[in-house]
Amino acid sequence: MVSVDASDPPVFWPLLLHEISHCWLGSRNYVEVVCGAHPDEVSRMDRRVIESRIEEALCDILATRIIGPAYPFSSKLPFIPVEAELDSLIAGCGPKTSTFLQLLKETAVRAGEANQLPWTDIDFESATIRVTPEKRSEPRIFKISNKLLGMLSALRLRSQRKNVFAKDLRTIRKVYEKQRANIARKLQNPRLLQIHFHIFRHWKATMLYHQTKDILYVMKFLGHKNIKNTLLYIQLEEAMFKNECEEYICKAAKTVEEAKALIENGFEYVCDVDGAKLFRRRI
Repeated sequence: MVSVDASDPPVFWPLLLHEISHCWLGSRNYVEVVCGAHPDEVSRMDRRVIESRIEEALCDILATRIIGPAYPFSSKLPFIPVEAELDSLIAGCGPKTSTFLQLLKETAVRAGEANQLPWTDIDFESATIRVTPEKRSEPRIFKISNKLLGMLSALRLRSQRKNVFAKDLRTIRKVYEKQRANIARKLQNPRLLQIHFHIFRHWKATMLYHQTKDILYVMKFLGHKNIKNTLLYIQLEEAMFKNECEEYICKAAKTVEEAKALIENGFEYVCDVDGAKLFRRRI
């Protein structure tokens, strides 16, 4: 018997099927079922015809159980909440859970990456966090807000663990789901029940693309290695902000120093008018 597994090239499958069908010819009941014929008719069938029908049956089994059903993969676009809904969950949860959620909101790290965060990867002096990646993505470093820095500082005073959060992610998720249900009931907002940990990552990526219109920046922020994984946020942003009028703050600069100051404050160059350079920044 030839040893072949599901990872072998397709060229080996005909040989495997032929050998299996040859062995199974000794099983009279199985042959009768596969051939769909009366026992007397089966006995009169040519051996090659029986082998062929067994191979056809095995192909159906392999296509369903090993190769998979014959239909294209389909995915569903994620639910994107409004920022106020995320903030209501952060405000309503306990100290450790709310810190975990605030971290997800600001950095878009995966829940597993946040759960593995050690205290040594948080620089309280520079207000930065280094993230060890999951899923073979890129390592990242993030500047965090004073709000999140204060929440982490409060946790550190009471913590004696190597890592910031619990050892088991399932524990954090279970606590969060219980608190989320209470908040949704209190605020009469069932939409909150759709917000799981990964929704924070989707929300942040969508908002980043809306603010920058730079899909490569979003890709780098998320740690993606393949831009195909990031392109969905273009579709999400266009759907969410399709009817929204974009508003800008406009500034003019006549000197190099004025232009440098505007760029440092997030303004982008638009054009020249009457000897002045016009810059804009989205509100």
